[in-house]
Amino acid sequence: MKNSITVLVMLLLFFASCKKEVKTEVGTVNATDSISTTEPIAEQLVDSATEMKAWQAYAKPGEPHKLMTDEVGTWNCDMTFWYEPNGKPEKSSSTANVKMILGGRYQETSYEGKIMGQPFEGKSTLAYNNASKEYTTTFIDNMGTGMMVANGTYDDKTKSMELKGDVVNPVSQKKTPFREIYTIVDAQTRKMEMFDVKNGKEYKSMEIIMKKK
Repeated sequence: MKNSITVLVMLLLFFASCKKEVKTEVGTVNATDSISTTEPIAEQLVDSATEMKAWQAYAKPGEPHKLMTDEVGTWNCDMTFWYEPNGKPEKSSSTANVKMILGGRYQETSYEGKIMGQPFEGKSTLAYNNASKEYTTTFIDNMGTGMMVANGTYDDKTKSMELKGDVVNPVSQKKTPFREIYTIVDAQTRKMEMFDVKNGKEYKSMEIIMKKK
């Protein structure tokens, strides 16, 4: 059943792309359409079998997804925060429940704990894009209304992943960059470090040591 659905989706995408090409050739675009006046980028034509093979490779979980699957389980998180450069550290703790979703293609983590004495809930996702060869992470929690999104790559030599993104500062209402380094210390230990920018300088704002139960 899954293979039939995959083939149907691939064929629909293929016919849709062919339809677009035909419309462009017969000049159906009118003056009110919002299209750049620059020269169009020529796309390499491929046969349907090659296109379908590419989509199947895109959808198939690989080694990076196995790396995420190895983390499935419950983790105790020892959290340290710094609210300004060289500031006094604040300690907290939480529990992280990690699982794989959508056929082992994405990692989803749910956090529960306390921060500054207040109940804390958070949820993150992690994806590896077979086409772009990069990781994407998202994070939301009950202490804000925004979503953090970052992209990066994994270095097998250091066993760490570096991800970069932007977040809107609720005080200035401007985007500021952040950086995350996620390190596989050993089979039962992970370290997550977050770096923010204040007054134009980067500083370490959070560290989480995760121990698997």
